[in-house]
Amino acid sequence: MTGTSGRSGRSASRSRAGASPTARAGWASGCSCWSPSAPSTRSRMECRDVPAETLYDVLHDIEYRKKWDTNVIETFDIGRLTANSDVGYYAWRCPKPLKNRDVVTLRSWLPMGSDYIIMNYSVKHPKYPPRKDMVRAVSIQTGYLIEGTGAKSCTITYLAQVDPKGSLPKWVVNKSSQFLAPKAMKKMYKACLKYPEWKQKHDPHFKPWLFPEQSRLPALALSELSLQHADSLENIDESSLAESKEDRGEGSDEDSLT
Repeated sequence: MTGTSGRSGRSASRSRAGASPTARAGWASGCSCWSPSAPSTRSRMECRDVPAETLYDVLHDIEYRKKWDTNVIETFDIGRLTANSDVGYYAWRCPKPLKNRDVVTLRSWLPMGSDYIIMNYSVKHPKYPPRKDMVRAVSIQTGYLIEGTGAKSCTITYLAQVDPKGSLPKWVVNKSSQFLAPKAMKKMYKACLKYPEWKQKHDPHFKPWLFPEQSRLPALALSELSLQHADSLENIDESSLAESKEDRGEGSDEDSLT
């Protein structure tokens, strides 16, 4: 969802056909984006049996995300800026007992033949200030590069630089990089496999990210927004919090995508 120069992701090399270790989806990651210093994170997944355009649709389809993204608490689009940029809200669950986080981001996207870029960064919108029950995080730069590698295969490279606004315990950093991030990528892959069937039953021709004339969002002026600076938000210290017993299990990986 953003507006940084999307070409920075072009350094990702195109994948070659080969073994993919998990559910026909290969996954690799860099450092965790949960570090308080907000380093960049880079993850890459190879997807067999998933065309690039399907993965692109899955990342855009906000109604479908509510089905497969089990971390989402609330998400909605706020308004559109141009034919290929909008502003939206996303709130997600954090491992207990940490406070949940949310962001307001400006997102932009660009199809390039069989490749696609989606990028976002945090902005301030006067109607969506920080909530008392959430910690307002900051997306410094977050994005996806999807590269088609065949008629029914693609790779996705995920780049994130997110400031969670707070000091986090070491177990959160470890859990995010070793378990939560791979699980999230696996969920995305499974969601892609089920998307064509789901979309046929849910407004199959409605894809405003491909056909901007279909957009039902109110128009936004850029003057209504301002850049969300991390230093203008409150930092909270959660570094001494211990992981809750109920959150230690991996839980079910099955989603309701009917």
